[in-house]
Order: sequence, then structure tokens, then C-alpha cells
Amino acid sequence: MSPALPMAAGSLAEFLLRLADDRLVLGHRLSEWCGHAPIPEEDIAMANLALDCLGHASLLLEEAGRVEGRGRDADQLAYGREVHEFRNCLLVEQPNRDFAATMVRQFLVDVHADLLYGRLEASAFEPLRDIAAKARKEVRYHRRHSGEWLLRLGDGTEESHARTQAAVDGLWKYTGELFQDDELARAAASAGVAPEPGALREEWHAQVAAQAGRATLRLPQERPRLVYSGRAGRHTEALGHLLTVMQSVARAHPGAAW
Repeated sequence: MSPALPMAAGSLAEFLLRLADDRLVLGHRLSEWCGHAPIPEEDIAMANLALDCLGHASLLLEEAGRVEGRGRDADQLAYGREVHEFRNCLLVEQPNRDFAATMVRQFLVDVHADLLYGRLEASAFEPLRDIAAKARKEVRYHRRHSGEWLLRLGDGTEESHARTQAAVDGLWKYTGELFQDDELARAAASAGVAPEPGALREEWHAQVAAQAGRATLRLPQERPRLVYSGRAGRHTEALGHLLTVMQSVARAHPGAAW
């Protein structure tokens, strides 16, 4: 028997896509380091992080497809949608650039994911509670990993510090979207499905600032402006390039079974 839905099916499916697309796109970005990481051990670690993110995405996409009731499974949602149909935040789609930028992006996302999934473990939607409980165990490892690299790079050599600080300065403007409050977010919060996005901002900032301080990094003083908006399907050109690669095999061989 399917669990009762705490909010309208279309809205709940859309909310699940936000969560799923964040993990799917981030997982693909991490996978781009396979064979290119700075040391062999990190090559393996990045592959494992990517697999974790893709595993989270698969569970969330499958649930989104079930809730929307249009017969789309996780593969169809991952490989059959166009750029404007993706609901990930802009932060996760930003190019890797260098290893410092990747680790800064990862840490900013990991702290938020740890806080968010902790709240989602109390969601009014049982399947989401179960997914969050599983995913958070892995997210907490991701956070330790990226936090250690932030410290190592920020408080390392003159060059590693400069690259890491440049990454913080460049990516900071995208963090405002993590706390974007809109009609869908308010509906999810009202239904007890998820916390209000803004409720996580203060704790997220405090935790990010604490680790940045240990890494001798300076956070921008201005509050991040809201960058509109991956949540509404308006993305940077980086996502189009990413999806061209990610979806190429599925598009070339539609309906193929492996």
C-alpha cells in the first residue's frame, strides 16, 4: 500500500526533484575527477563520493517518479529531461575548475546537506525519512572529507591558500539559493515534509565560518544574493555542457537495456 501524501502530488514530486537533482548533478561533477585527482587515494575517494551522490539521486528520482504518476522511472528522469526541467541549485553545477574549487564547493554543499538531511529524518513523508536516514550517514563522511581538504588547502602553501580563497570568493554568490524561500518551499514546510530553507542559514553559516577560520580563509562579508534560479529551471551554461555528456549514451541508444 502506497503511503499517503502529505501535500499535492505534483508539488511533492517537484520538491523531490530539487533534492534529487542536487545530488545527481553534484555526483556527475565529482565523477569528472576520476583519473584526474591529485593523488591515487583521492581518485578512489572522489569516485566513492560520486557513487554516494548518485545513489541518493537514484532513490529520490525513483520516488519522484512514483509520486508524479506519469510512468517515469529514475533513468528517464535523469536522462530524458532537458536543461530547463532540472531543479538543482546553481552551486552544484559550477565547473570543477581546480581541486581547490571542487573542495570548496563540496564543503559548502556538504554542510548544508548534513543539516537538511538531519531535518528530513523527521519528515512527514515516510519514504523521504527513510532516504534521508540512509543518505545522511554518507553525507557526514563527505563533510569530514571536504572539511579536511579545506583545512589542508587553505592553511597550506601560499598557492593553495590563494586558490582556495579565490574559490570561496567565486562560489559564495551561489550559496544564497540554498536558502531560497518560494511557494513550493513554504508548502513543503507547512506540510511537515521539510524545514523552511531559511531556518538552516544561521547554523550553516556558523559551521562554515568556523572551518573557514581554521583554514585561514576569509568569508565574504556581504550576504549572498539570491541567484535566480536553478530551482525554477534557469541555469548557467555549465549545466547544458554537463548534461550533453551525462545524457549522451542514453540519448544515442534510447530504450536500450544493459
